Parts: sequence; C-alpha cells; structure tokens
Amino acid sequence: MATSTPLDTLITLARDSRDNAGIELSGLRRAQQESKAQLDTLLQYRHEYRQKLQTSMESGIGPASWSNYQQFLRSLDDAIAGSRHALSTHESQLAQGQLRWQQEQQRLSAYDTLVDRRNTAEHQRTTRREQRMADEMSAGMRIRRQAQQDHSGSSH
Repeated sequence: MATSTPLDTLITLARDSRDNAGIELSGLRRAQQESKAQLDTLLQYRHEYRQKLQTSMESGIGPASWSNYQQFLRSLDDAIAGSRHALSTHESQLAQGQLRWQQEQQRLSAYDTLVDRRNTAEHQRTTRREQRMADEMSAGMRIRRQAQQDHSGSSH
C-alpha cells in the first residue's frame, strides 16, 4: 500500500474543494435559471395584461377600471424591476461561482502536474538504478570472464 504524502493530502483537499465549488455552482446556475424564468413569466404576463387592457379600452372602460388597470400595471412593473434586480444578482453570483470553480480546478491541475513530475522523476531514478545494476553485473561478468581466461591461459 502506498504511503500518503503531504502532496496527496493537498490533492485530496483540492479535489474536495473543487467538487464543493461545483456543487455550489450548480445551485447558483439553478437559481439564475429560476430567476430568469420568473422574469420571463412576469414579462409575458405583463404583455398579456396590456393586450387585455387594450381590448377593454377599445370596447370602453370606466374610470374605476382604468385606475385598477393602471395600479395593477404599476405593481407588475415593480415586480418586474425586482425580478430584474434578482436576476442581475444571480448572474453576478453565478459569474463568481464559475470563477471560484475555475480557480479550484487550476489549483488541482497544478497539484496533478506536481504528481506527474514526481512520478516521472521516480521513474527516471528507478531506470537509472536498474541501468547501474545492469552495468555493474555486466562489468562483474567481464571481470570474472577475464579472470577465468587469465587463469585458464596461465595454466597451459
């Protein structure tokens, strides 16, 4: 079993932080979409209500009804303004959430790069060690062979 290094711990923490940022980003995206849908609904409702007012005006409308229409349209316009403000806030929060997720992903990628470098360096050390051992074995065999040849050549 491989031992855990401080870098492995940092990677785990960075991955958790990135995942949490992703969950938060998902919630922010959902809130922004809901806010946009609410604004679209209000705008559609206002459009339909204006058309209804227009139709009523063509057939004749009393002062009390006119006042009620005007008051309701003002209330609707206030709700639309509030919805636009909420959408703007959600879009700003979404942009911040996207930036946070990107930063967390970059941090994780930097740690992954360090791991890759560490693994590459370890592989190079292992390869050099194996090559050194092979060279030493080869040199030892040459020395033994030479010694055998010198020994067998001197006994003749």
